[in-house]
Parts: sequence; structure tokens; C-alpha cells
Amino acid sequence: MTGIRPLTAHRHRSGVLLTGALCLTLAAGWAVHHGIQAAQYGHHSSRLAVVWATTFLLLATQTVMYHCERPRRVTPRARRQLDALHVAVLLPVYNEDPGYLRLGLESFLAQTRRPTSVHVVDDGSTTGDYRLLRGWWLAAADAAGIATTWQRTPNGGKRHAQAAAARACPEADAYVTVDSDSCLAPNALEEILLPFARARVQSVAGIVLATNHRRNLLTRVTDLWFVTGQLTDRSALSATGAVLVNSGPLAAYRAPVVRDNLDSYLNERFLGRPVMFSDDSLLTLYALLRGSAVQQPTAVVFTALPERPSHFLRMYMRWMRGSTIRSVWRFRYLPLSGWAYWAHLLRWFQVALSTGVLGWLLIVEPIVYGRTPPATFLVVPFLVGWAQALRYLSVARSDERLWGRLVTWLLMPLAVIGAWTALRAARWYGVATCARTGWGTRQNGAEVTLDEAPAAALPDDDTVRMRIPVAKLLDPDTETTLTMPIPHQRTATPMHEGTAR
Repeated sequence: MTGIRPLTAHRHRSGVLLTGALCLTLAAGWAVHHGIQAAQYGHHSSRLAVVWATTFLLLATQTVMYHCERPRRVTPRARRQLDALHVAVLLPVYNEDPGYLRLGLESFLAQTRRPTSVHVVDDGSTTGDYRLLRGWWLAAADAAGIATTWQRTPNGGKRHAQAAAARACPEADAYVTVDSDSCLAPNALEEILLPFARARVQSVAGIVLATNHRRNLLTRVTDLWFVTGQLTDRSALSATGAVLVNSGPLAAYRAPVVRDNLDSYLNERFLGRPVMFSDDSLLTLYALLRGSAVQQPTAVVFTALPERPSHFLRMYMRWMRGSTIRSVWRFRYLPLSGWAYWAHLLRWFQVALSTGVLGWLLIVEPIVYGRTPPATFLVVPFLVGWAQALRYLSVARSDERLWGRLVTWLLMPLAVIGAWTALRAARWYGVATCARTGWGTRQNGAEVTLDEAPAAALPDDDTVRMRIPVAKLLDPDTETTLTMPIPHQRTATPMHEGTAR
């Protein structure tokens, strides 16, 4: 270990933030009403009145639901049982920047609850074999009492690397999946295991923050959009145990969820083609078929966001294509008796409704009726966005003061404009091109690298900026069918409330 204080973050609940969210939501409702009246679409009522009412009802319901999410807490007895679990970390690596990879490995050593074992699989990287980093890690893990393996396999994709890591530890009670650029907050592993004290919980998602959020405007806006989505949409789903997609940088699964479905996981096909992406959502689907999937908002991980528009677009297209494919399996396999099915259906309804309304206001009304929406209508999405993004301000980071987060929060209009224009078009393009099932990134090496120069330290107070040690670690030697095997429905080993096994 380097002795450098690790990067941390925590949630704080504030009556000011809650009051602000409610006030801005009410202001948004007023603006919608004012926009309808100003547009004068009808003599007595608006043609879109039902749409506005439905939209506002959905927004209000979601607001209530995400405020109902609470971090899981356990009894001392349950904590002791959770501590006794064999927790194996699965870490696939492919053409990752050595600085980010070492940062993540160091974070395992700094955990308040260290993993029982860590299994690294180099999936045939072409930019180096991480020889020096591997030697350092094996020695550091041994000194810390963490069992570890590091294997290099022919390139087969992330799923195959994860499967190789899981097979290296068949005795695990729980698997924690991370990415090669994941850096865990010191208590992340301890926190993400707590929901497993409930027998029904099969998977747990962590909260993802950006390591490089201040790199440029794109990373700031992406971090704002991404964190807000986790703390609104996914928090609302978590309150019902129906999280649809776990976080790739940090998620935990009961071991049978992974082990019993490895064949299905490795052989998913769509339109006759093997699916290389959307691995996290498929594992979450397996978890939902056995019980509930939740989010633990106190389990925080930091990851590297795309720093160039082209990189971001490739990532987003992969998400949208994967989301389309996963939707087919959710409609096919999720039980109608579960909330997850209806939450998924409602999500598609909202996407279709918002797209239809946008087209109606910008095309049909002006052309057919000769009326254009009032300027006040344009304010509504920004008010809603700012209200929801107050959740972003509830995350306190050790490397940034509140004023820095406020600057990012003020950028929400850029995120809203991007979501309503470029990302909306990309979503539907992803639906249309979902048969393109390749990964598409990092083929020529890491696209984001860690700066070697440490950040300047903040004054001596409760907030410390992260300093990152980075070694020179690179070695110079460098049939049109829908088929997904039906997942195993076998129930995991029963775990009673308040117990861990």
C-alpha cells in the first residue's frame, strides 16, 4: 500500500434538499399547466391534458418511491454471519490502463471488510501482459491474507473472463463483479453485502461515481446524468426490489445466481448471433428470476467515464442495443406477478409517450393546427431535471467541495438537451440496430488513462483531494432466431431474515 488516503464518498440526507425537490417539482407542475393554458390548444380543454396529467402522476410517484429507498442495516448477529461468507471478487481485464487497474487493486487492500479472494483474468490483452503489476499484486494480496489468482486466457470477451474467474473459486458464497477501472470506496464491500441478510435478495447494485468527472465538460455532464439516474430511477425500483440493471463497476450476487447459469450466460444468442455485451443486465435478470434485486446506496465505487464524444457514443449504443435485447428476455421470462415485469413495461411506455409527445408538439401542432408550444414549455424539462439532480448534491465526495458539485448541478440543462435530442435518437437507432452484438470499444488499447501527476491537496480539513500513485507498469513486450437458454430456476440455499447463510 502507498499510504495515500483513499478516495471516498457518502450520502447525506438533508431536509433542504427534500424541500427543494418538492418545490421545484411543484414549480414544474405549475409550468406545465401554464404552458397548456398559454398554448390554447382547445376551447375548453387541452388535447394533451391527459398526457400532462399522466406524466406528472408518473413523476410524482417516482419521486415518492425513490425517497422510500433506505440503505440496508443489519443486526450484529447478521453481520457476523455475513463476515463469515466467502466473498470472491471477479475482475476481468482487457487492454486496461495500468494506472486505473492498480488503483482498483489497491482499493481491495483498503477495504474495511476485505474480500476472501480476488480472481483476475487477463482476457488476452494486446497492449501488454501486466507482468510487473501482476507480481506486485500477488505479493500484496498474500501479505494482506487475500487468496488470489491471476490467469491470462485467449480473448473471448468479458463474460468468458468472468466465467473463468468464477470457476477459479467454486466454493464462494457470493461473487462481487467489478470492472478493471473500478476503485472501491473503503467500505464498499462491507456495505454491498448487507442486503444479503434478507433471504429474498439475490443481487445488490452499488452506486457508481466518476473518477475523472472533472476532466472536461462531457465527463461532468455524464457524471451528473449517470448519478442522478441511479439515485432516482434505480432507487425507485430498488424500493420495490425490482432493480433491472446492476452496475458493472460494482455489483454482488449470491453465488448460485452466477454458477447455475454459466452455460446460459456464455451462450446467449440474438438473431443467431452471440451477444457480447449487456452482461450486467443478464445477471440481474437471473437474480430477479430467483428473488429480488436491490441497490445499496452506501456502497460506492469510482470508475472512469468516456472523455471523448466518440467513446461515449460507442458505450451508449452498446447500452441501448443491450437494453433492447434484454427487453425481449424480460417480457418472455419475468413473471407477471412480480413488480419487475410491470416496471419494465412502464419504462417502455414512458419512452414511447415522451417521444410521441415531443413529435406532436414540434411537428403535428405547428403543421396541422398552426400552433407552436409557448416558450414556457421549454422550461419544464429543465425544472424537472434540476429537481431530480438535487439527488446528485446529496453525494459528498472527499475530493470535491459542495461548490464544485453545485457547478456541475447547474449543467443539468445540457444533460436534458442531450437526453431529448442526441440520446433519444441514439436510443431508437440502437433499437433498430440491436443485431449488432459486438463489444466495440478498447480494441486498440485503453481509451481513458490515469494522470501521473497527483492532484493538489485541499486545505487541512475534512475533505482531501485524491492523490494517485501510478507506476510505469506497461511491459514493452508487449439463422434468424431468438435463442436464450432458459435460466435455471433452482432456488438458492435458503437464507432467513437476519442471517447470512
